[in-house]
Amino acid sequence: MRALAAALTLAIALAGCTEQAPTPQPEETEIPEALRQAAPPQVVGEGGAGTPMEDRVGTIGLLNKRNNLSQDFELSPGEAQRAGDVIVRMAACERTAPWEVPRETGAFVQVFIRSPGDEGEWSKIFSGWLFKNSPSLNVVEHPIYDVWVKDCAMSFPGEDEDDSASDSSEA
Repeated sequence: MRALAAALTLAIALAGCTEQAPTPQPEETEIPEALRQAAPPQVVGEGGAGTPMEDRVGTIGLLNKRNNLSQDFELSPGEAQRAGDVIVRMAACERTAPWEVPRETGAFVQVFIRSPGDEGEWSKIFSGWLFKNSPSLNVVEHPIYDVWVKDCAMSFPGEDEDDSASDSSEA
């Protein structure tokens, strides 16, 4: 009986704590010069079909698991964006042609993290292809951040606008 009374007293005391979480500070968005921009990959061969690599725009999602905040980065190949202690850089994005099955969207992404307390030291935690419809093929394994591909805006010769609109509604 004493144990139950002690547990209830402790529960009531803890319920009375009304400390509010600290107000989040604005995140740094400046990217170090060394990580700012990578040269987009060069296409080898005939030049391929579809939008040239430099004109494509990839949408990359970032989730901070600590505070459950997610944001989207719209990046051209070679661009990087920073959110606090993480930098996401996209080197390329690709989408299968509308007549190919299965349809797939992917991006070559690099993720850099600055650990708390480190003075300007960035470490690469991921470098590789991420795929929208097959996220388990290659995963960004980090306890705080999750990164995934949402889209790659590009078009192919002869592609109808209806086909590209149905792509985005299939998700």
